[in-house]
Amino acid sequence: MTLPPLDPHVAARKGFREAEDRIKRFWKTVTVEAGEGGWAVRLDGRAPKTPAGAALILPTEATARLVADEWEAQGEHLDPASMPATRLAATAIDRIPLARAETAEEISRYAGSDGLCYFADGPEALVARQQVEWGPWLGWAERDLGVRLIPACGIAHVAQPPESLSRVRDLALELDDFSLTGLATAVGLFGSAVLALAVQRGALTGDAAYDLSRLEEAHQESQWGVDAEAAERTAHRRAEAELLERWFAALR
Repeated sequence: MTLPPLDPHVAARKGFREAEDRIKRFWKTVTVEAGEGGWAVRLDGRAPKTPAGAALILPTEATARLVADEWEAQGEHLDPASMPATRLAATAIDRIPLARAETAEEISRYAGSDGLCYFADGPEALVARQQVEWGPWLGWAERDLGVRLIPACGIAHVAQPPESLSRVRDLALELDDFSLTGLATAVGLFGSAVLALAVQRGALTGDAAYDLSRLEEAHQESQWGVDAEAAERTAHRRAEAELLERWFAALR
């Protein structure tokens, strides 16, 4: 699941606005301050708000600095696409507290059709690579998480053990709102609850998880080449994976 996109345009007194407003940069300095309930980002001493009007308070200094760096990097106008950590933070504050059970259930559904379980039926080189690179992470999920998933060949759906899906749901619900937001975003990006949990727990880098999630696509590129549009899309998604790794690390 990829969480619905948020509009990350923020004004210190009015909160988040629609993208077409093209908010101009109105601050000079960005700071991070400890306060009640966590760490706040300050724009010339003023606190930005989430779309729902809540205070943009982060649970750790490191997460607050991730968000602050995005504000500091803005040019003449705010660029929403360049503020993924701000978007994650606002989602965690505004949306996840009201939808924790639904979010965990959706993550569990991803495990029910986890991308690591569906090995290609050819060509041989791709199948061999998937077995070598995916197999250890399915083993990790069973050994370290108590999540046993059944691999298959081809695209026909294979029902996964109910107890494994329940375990994934429980693991999601154990997380705080900020980690759960990151996990929900990661499963949508990777198409895999196993890879998302591995990055969330620091067992796998975001870059490596993204590579594992696109083995078949990479194989096709090696055979037929890469066009500019596909390369741009891949670069964007890889950057998102790397940001998620930093997000989870900042929360630990």
